Amino acid sequence: MIGTKTVLGLIPARGGSKGVPRKNIREVGGKPLIAWSVEAAKASRYIDRVILSSDDQSIIDVAKQWGCDVPFVRPQEFATDQADSMQVVKHALGALPEKYDYLVLLQPTSPMRLAEDIDATIDRCVESGAALCVSVCEPDKSPYWMLKLDGERKARTLFPEGQIPTRRQDSPPVVSVNGAVYVLSTEHIAKGGTFFAQGMVVHEMPKERSFDIDTELDLKIVNFLLNQGQR
Repeated sequence: MIGTKTVLGLIPARGGSKGVPRKNIREVGGKPLIAWSVEAAKASRYIDRVILSSDDQSIIDVAKQWGCDVPFVRPQEFATDQADSMQVVKHALGALPEKYDYLVLLQPTSPMRLAEDIDATIDRCVESGAALCVSVCEPDKSPYWMLKLDGERKARTLFPEGQIPTRRQDSPPVVSVNGAVYVLSTEHIAKGGTFFAQGMVVHEMPKERSFDIDTELDLKIVNFLLNQGQR
């Protein structure tokens, strides 16, 4: 709880990962990947309850071993490649008898995230009065220096001519969503809101805690860092 507002932590983890098979329960830094998110959520000062949304019994068993509540099994219709995260969120909120003021989505693919990152994102959302706040980090490269390819594989600039700075250091400041923490008011969700909106607020995290595991290489890098105690 933050002030008088109640907070639900939701860890979504379906069993059908293709990029890194069984990644949610693969060992990383001596623990199942999902355990890092469960522990960070349970260490939060504000989250009142931490639950898992999964269709996979192996993931459910591991999450329970690490102290996560599993009040339901996610229906298969919300566990396909086509199902989006907002459908998962709405199902979870609707499946619980109690109501919450804020929902915090914590993807298990961000094991470097700390409880302090979660709480800082919640703080920013509540104090600003915003409907949502997401964690971000500095990108490796500015989008002002990126190109898009058309159907003939010819390059085009992302931004209109005249908006591209002539010097790299003159590029406008930008941030990249790192996928670690999403905080949304449940009122925003009920009104059909999404995870992104113009004017939303952000919490900036350091790049060393912003790894999002999507490939085997990501897994190896994070495993090395965690084994070196870099968290």
